[in-house]
This record gives sequence, C-alpha cells and structure tokens, in this order.
Amino acid sequence: LKDIQYIDSYCYNKLEYIRFDSNVGRYVGYTTFGVKNAETWNSNPSEIASERAQREAYCLNNVGID
Repeated sequence: LKDIQYIDSYCYNKLEYIRFDSNVGRYVGYTTFGVKNAETWNSNPSEIASERAQREAYCLNNVGID
C-alpha cells in the first residue's frame, strides 16, 4: 500500500497548471498562474492536510475494488 499515489490535477484548455501529488506532499505549479496558486495553497496547513487525507479516504478504501 506504500506505492499508492493520489494526484489532484487542475487543467484549463488542456494545459495542466497545478497538481497535488501525495508522494511530494504539496502543490506544484506548472505555469505562472499555477506557481502563484501553489504558493498560496501550500501556505495553508489545513489545505495540505485535507489533500493528504484524501489518499487514505479515497485511494486506500478503493484499492481492493479493481
């Protein structure tokens, strides 16, 4: 169960501009807009804790289904 990864991507016009990766543990921006939002979202501890909890809530509960 250690190799399960939760990814939350945000795209606009088929361009991914920001992503939360559970292996990294924070948001990563890929455009100027995404970098600015990543800095804002990463500075909020409750936002990071919420995204980290999604791995356990979503991924680990559904691992046996597929």
